[in-house]
Order: sequence, then C-alpha cells, then structure tokens
Amino acid sequence: MKEEYYDELLGVRTSELQMGFHRSFHYHRYEPTPYKALDELFQHYRLNDSDRVVDFGCGKGRLNFFIHHLFQSTVIGIEMNEEFYREAVANRESYFKKAKASDNLYFHHCLAEEYKIHPKDNRFYFFNPFTVQIFMRIINNILFSVEQSPRDIEIVLYYSSDDYVHYLEDHPLFVLRKEVNLSGDYEKNKYERFLVYGLMY
Repeated sequence: MKEEYYDELLGVRTSELQMGFHRSFHYHRYEPTPYKALDELFQHYRLNDSDRVVDFGCGKGRLNFFIHHLFQSTVIGIEMNEEFYREAVANRESYFKKAKASDNLYFHHCLAEEYKIHPKDNRFYFFNPFTVQIFMRIINNILFSVEQSPRDIEIVLYYSSDDYVHYLEDHPLFVLRKEVNLSGDYEKNKYERFLVYGLMY
C-alpha cells in the first residue's frame, strides 16, 4: 500500500524525508517508519485506549497519528527539530479536522533526554533516533519514573542499532517479549524488525 494512501486517509503530510544530517553525531537523520512496516507491526502488537505511547524523535508525527487512528491511545511525540515540530503540530490540526476524535495527541519540542516522563507513560517507541548514550539516559529516566509510579512498561525498537539491543539484552531489568520480523522486500535486511522489551516480573 502506498505511503500517500495513509497520509491522505489520516489527513497529514509525513512522507518527505530529511535532507542532510544533524550537526551533532548523537542525533540521526529523520526518516518516518514505513506505513507498511507499521501495518505489519500492529497485526501482531496491540495497544489499548488506556495506553500512553511516547515516540522519541517523532518527526512529523506519522507513528502518532497511525496509533491514534487505530487504537485511540494517548500519544506523545518528542521532537528536537523545530521545523519538524511545527509540521507535526500542523498535521495534528489537520488530523483532528478529519478524525473528529478525542484530543489526546500531543507534541513537545525538546531534546528527548529532557522530556519528563509522565507517571502514566507506559509504551516507548524508538526508530534509532540517536546514539546509545542518549538512549541509555532515556531508559534511566523511564526506570526512575517507574520507581516513583510502579507500572508495566514496554520499549518498542524499530530498525534498532546493535548498541540498543546489546544494552537492553544485558540490562538486568529487561526481557525481550516480542519480535516482529517484516515480510516481503524487508526480509533480506535483518534490521527490518520490531523488538518489544518489557520489565522482568
């Protein structure tokens, strides 16, 4: 299914890729998760309307609108790039005009590691947006929040770097709960998969 189909369905514009790279090597270039990949993920991984999903490095908000459309979950997009943040906010206005849905979709313009984890945030999405050093800081922020407000949380990785995987595999508090390997053209690339890590019980 073409990328433009879902953009049109949701009333948003998320398909253009970022040209050039960020000045800091810690932050990677923006690229939206393909709709085909998201479609396949959510055939195997379900969310509830009570979930609060945080998308770190949300860009123009594609994942946010897709999740909200499918599950009516609360979704929070974190974006450090001011231009992408503005486009995400514009997309939000356009989306709600079309969706006429509940207003539980938010965007924050800040560095990912500076986002204050909400006591009810429980699903966290990463499409390899930055180096493992920043990823580790965010995981620590999440764990501190869970210590203050105990709850089950899950970390969802797409096209994740080996560093992310090694960090979570070696972490004493996390276990791999689900792996979704993508089909079709994606099968040839071992990174084309979703990994879902949760806290050990």
